[in-house]
Amino acid sequence: MFSKDTYINRRNELKKLVKSGIIILFGNNESPVNFPANGYYPFRQDSSFLYYFGQKREGLVGVIDIDNNKELLIGNDIEIEDIVWFGSVNSVKDMAEAVGVASTASMKELDSICRDAVRLHRKIHFLPPYRADIKIQIFDLLGIHPTKQKEASSLDLIKAVVKMRSVKSNEEIAELERAAIIGYNMHTTAMRLTKAGLTEKFVAGHVDGVANSLGSMVSFPTIFTQHGEIMHGNPSMNVLEDGRLVLCDCGGETIEHYCSDNTRTFPVNGKFTQRQLDIYKIVEECHDSVLNIAKPGVKYKDVHFAVCHIIFDRMKELGLAKGNTDEAVAAGAHALFLPHGLGHMMGMDVHDMEALDQINVGFDEETRPNLEQFGTNALRMGRRLEEGFVVTDEPGIYFIPDLIDNWKINKHCADFLNFDKISMYKDFGGIRIEDDILITQTGCRFIGKNIIPYKPKDIEEYMASNKE
Repeated sequence: MFSKDTYINRRNELKKLVKSGIIILFGNNESPVNFPANGYYPFRQDSSFLYYFGQKREGLVGVIDIDNNKELLIGNDIEIEDIVWFGSVNSVKDMAEAVGVASTASMKELDSICRDAVRLHRKIHFLPPYRADIKIQIFDLLGIHPTKQKEASSLDLIKAVVKMRSVKSNEEIAELERAAIIGYNMHTTAMRLTKAGLTEKFVAGHVDGVANSLGSMVSFPTIFTQHGEIMHGNPSMNVLEDGRLVLCDCGGETIEHYCSDNTRTFPVNGKFTQRQLDIYKIVEECHDSVLNIAKPGVKYKDVHFAVCHIIFDRMKELGLAKGNTDEAVAAGAHALFLPHGLGHMMGMDVHDMEALDQINVGFDEETRPNLEQFGTNALRMGRRLEEGFVVTDEPGIYFIPDLIDNWKINKHCADFLNFDKISMYKDFGGIRIEDDILITQTGCRFIGKNIIPYKPKDIEEYMASNKE
């Protein structure tokens, strides 16, 4: 955990932003895999609960009564039978004291607290729940049906949490730097192990093991696949083939649950072909261009479209695209190659605060999402950047056979795309390069002291000299 004062100051700031009412922050409960006693491991606490109350044990709820300036940590102390199986843990009172909370109560008392608040018509603030058991708990406590809870959640609380969690403190940046070390070791492990004849699952299993051994867990399910054109391609039992590219998108969490998220694409045999380099160099140029554009005051939406222009211009040079680039990007023609956004917020969640709805996290009153245009509707982050934001920089180029065929049949953006030549790349796969960047006072920088090799020459040299 961070210092006691960190959590006290965070809750005090939250009270100022929300102003009145009672805030209820639900921690997570154990989640069973296939029977009650077989839970997902390791236990993962809710990030907003962690941010304000710091404790990682399951079955906790934080209450902040703004009007009466009272804070409580709600939870039941574990009993001797549990200690036999899981060992001794701190009491709820001890956990509360560690984060500067003066009062505690049992879970049964939460019902009385909520009943009194409802009876007195007080504003009850809670965040939109994402787990079924918490939805049931809210239904029991407040009488709000699970299908109505998202709209009943507090926009004032959501906006306050987003405002606070978006700007990372020095303590948080230090944790993100630690997460970057885990990510570096995960990706370089993949580069060392990858060779023809192994399965995707074999390499991905070792990658996950690095996260488990150096931190808390993976920050999201590892993507490791020769089908880089599949955005979330899970590792399969497919055998790695000589001459193919493999895409590795993975990250780790520190013990304090701060994340890394990087992607590298590299040849199975350690040597790029010229055809692969033609596409890779475009993605590399886009990736590096972000470092020169992103800074406080710039909309990340504009950075995204600057990258889209680069992609389309370079595709024209390869004969895969045609026409006026501005018109093509406005029409969404670039999305055949880049069907996702440039990046997203990152921090305690790899898609930071996604449970609070992307429209509240990546957009604001000034910058609104475009939900109609394919590709642009997947833009997660569009708002103006601020010092202390951490966002991902993850351009890519993908050749998705079904999408190519669909657009060709429907003549979608036919004025800007050379479908016959594009069809020759249907066996190519996809390339993505991703790093995490911190917005500084004057620009931005990579998170991580050691940058995972991504320049083609550096990848080839690393794979050649570090084979296992």
